[in-house]
Amino acid sequence: MAAEIHDAHSQAAGLPARPDRTSAEDAVRTLIRWAGDDPKREGLLDTPARVVRAYEEYFAGYLDDPVQVLSRTFSEVDGYDEMIVMNDIRFESHCEHHMAPIIGKAHVAYLPDRRVVGISKLARLVDIYAKRLQIQEKMTVQIADTLNDVLQPKGVAVVIEASHQCMTTRGVHKPGATLVTSRMLGAFRTDSTTRREFLAMIGRAGAGPLNNT
Repeated sequence: MAAEIHDAHSQAAGLPARPDRTSAEDAVRTLIRWAGDDPKREGLLDTPARVVRAYEEYFAGYLDDPVQVLSRTFSEVDGYDEMIVMNDIRFESHCEHHMAPIIGKAHVAYLPDRRVVGISKLARLVDIYAKRLQIQEKMTVQIADTLNDVLQPKGVAVVIEASHQCMTTRGVHKPGATLVTSRMLGAFRTDSTTRREFLAMIGRAGAGPLNNT
């Protein structure tokens, strides 16, 4: 069923259909041989199936529609119009250049205009975009723009801090380096007081300029 949903989403997006499981496992065996080992030896016999199952988990975000996740909203908030902030939403993603892990946390905020969304949906929104092949800048924009388009709030702010293993465990080998990106829309972009309040709430007041997308 999951494969059928994925294929439907792929077709809607103009993407090719996903290969079957046998083809995916054969591709893993090819990579094992290319790495210099024998996929037929005992310790590697079940590795292709395990890798494919892991990929289903790593990239489950392709199966979900982020707009649908945010579609159920609530308007009975007794006039609440202050900032809503969810801090430290941990995520695991994979970079689209090396397929190496990106591990970090997202801070998501919005200023409601009559409607709010269940708080778990903010975390779910982050997960949907994280569980795809990504670059952090694009992921930051996708989260912010989707929240802005669906809820139509007075403003949206997203800050992501993450470590990229494509540069910490290979390449330049700089462990401990963290990339910070942000996307400010509406009041968070135009009102410096609102922006400062948000940055203070996520513990980044005075942390220096952000890479605003």
